[in-house]
Amino acid sequence: MSNAQTTNQADTAAGTARTVDMKLEIVVIPVSDVDRAKEFYARLGWRLDVDIAKDEQFRVVHFTPPGSQCSVLFGKGVTTEEPGSVQGLHLIVSDIDRAHSELVERGIDVSEVFHDAGGLFHHAGEEGRVSGPQPERRSYGSFASFSDPDGNGWVFQEVTTRLAGRVDTQVTTFASAIELAGALRRAAAAHGEHEKLSGQHDENWPDWYASYIVAEQAGTQLPT
Repeated sequence: MSNAQTTNQADTAAGTARTVDMKLEIVVIPVSDVDRAKEFYARLGWRLDVDIAKDEQFRVVHFTPPGSQCSVLFGKGVTTEEPGSVQGLHLIVSDIDRAHSELVERGIDVSEVFHDAGGLFHHAGEEGRVSGPQPERRSYGSFASFSDPDGNGWVFQEVTTRLAGRVDTQVTTFASAIELAGALRRAAAAHGEHEKLSGQHDENWPDWYASYIVAEQAGTQLPT
């Protein structure tokens, strides 16, 4: 047995073996009318990446939501699932009210903002829905839903503070300038309360903002 084999076995036993990155790239959704679906997802403001037809039996259409690292794919000959059978696809947003308003402005039929009677996350379908955002505006607790023309179901979920372990605490990233601006606004509001409590003007506010934003993304205790 080689030293490399011994090391690999020891790492595996200790739970420290390195794994290959597995990044979710594409979600395939089944549709009955490709052109109708293309028009709908374009109306959402999503980026059209690909529309390729090999023949009458095979076509690939590829869209990416704003700020997303994962895309959606639909077309002809790309899935055997029934149109409308995909449900519960979650789109994470930093401001549920803004996301809801934007869809309304685009003429999309979207539910009211709601939260679940049982707490965070939500039940399947419309079970347990309570009108309005989560009362304490806790991260992961506020939703709005909509469907494409075939009935494939999408859900907006407001996330402002990630659960611990959901991000690399050494790296702070934002998918868009809008998300970064939202984080800066929340840091500014929290820093204003910090100055009120201390009774002093904090000249070191850039460091305070940075600590707040990193802690918010890491899901650790926020500075006060």
